[in-house]
Amino acid sequence: MVQHPYSLKGSKVAPLPPRQTLVFLIALFGLYVCYVSFNQIRLENKGEENGAEEQTGHVCTRPIVPDEELPYVHFPKPEGYNRAECSCTPVRFFAIVSMQRSGSGWFETLLNSHPNISSNGEIFNRMDRRENISSIVQALDKLYNLDWFTSAAKNECTAAFGFKWMLNQGFMDYHDDILSYLNKKGVSLIFLFRRNTLRRLISVLANNYDRDAKQLNGTHKSHVHSEEEAEILAKFKPELDVSTLISNIRDVEKYMGDCLDYFNTTRRMILYYEDIISNRNPLLQVQEFLGVPVRKLVSRQVKIHARPLPDLVRNWEDVNGKLNGTEYARFLDGADYLK
Repeated sequence: MVQHPYSLKGSKVAPLPPRQTLVFLIALFGLYVCYVSFNQIRLENKGEENGAEEQTGHVCTRPIVPDEELPYVHFPKPEGYNRAECSCTPVRFFAIVSMQRSGSGWFETLLNSHPNISSNGEIFNRMDRRENISSIVQALDKLYNLDWFTSAAKNECTAAFGFKWMLNQGFMDYHDDILSYLNKKGVSLIFLFRRNTLRRLISVLANNYDRDAKQLNGTHKSHVHSEEEAEILAKFKPELDVSTLISNIRDVEKYMGDCLDYFNTTRRMILYYEDIISNRNPLLQVQEFLGVPVRKLVSRQVKIHARPLPDLVRNWEDVNGKLNGTEYARFLDGADYLK
């Protein structure tokens, strides 16, 4: 029988790929797309889910940091200026949490000597910025958007941006809300305290006296930059109330302990002033913590109360007698402060 020339019977057709093969190829292509997407971040406004924010016209590579640190790496988009060539420089947000007369001013000048670190002082020393949690959040949003202009601004690209926050400047009053904000915003905390709270108390009383006395040519200075000025301020010897001395020291230590407990879920490091004085290794650790190149940090500030404790207190014999034999006798010899 002659087969019709248009008959399809017996014609050879190329077999279709098996379904499993098609599924594999589609999955492989999907993996390739995901790989490219994760290694090339377009800085489009995606909120704060991964710490990256919109920088129109720029495509930045993924920051080389451990995955657990990605929430703490940011690409801010200031409203007041364009970061330009710094747009792809990731920024870590930080706050120095401390108490007055604990060395935070000196510590901040050390950080600001780094070309890539900007710390902007005590932004909450103004009452209007901390009258409630809303005003606090408003100030923090402005600062961490890099729309905060102070002398801490740098010519080089900023890689770590923050400020000083004293415990009595709203930090403890709204600790639950602040903790939530800091964790959501991806802010790292540097706690800086003094172990020798007796020395801190002496410094507080002397500084309070100078607010009124203005011993330096009618000007009050909390920090000085010359030995001469430090010598003038150190001449005043406060008299401590020994009847409340132990309870005051205990209250301060509890205050610091409560603070560390409230904020134990943040990314943080804890420093003590005495450790930095005696060993500069903590300054290396701080720079690593902030993700900046390690540099030698310097400060022009001169310590005011550098003398032995008996030379700093008017009623030293009373203070010595009150603390001797107690858990706070360790503050008396000054051994924790020697370089």
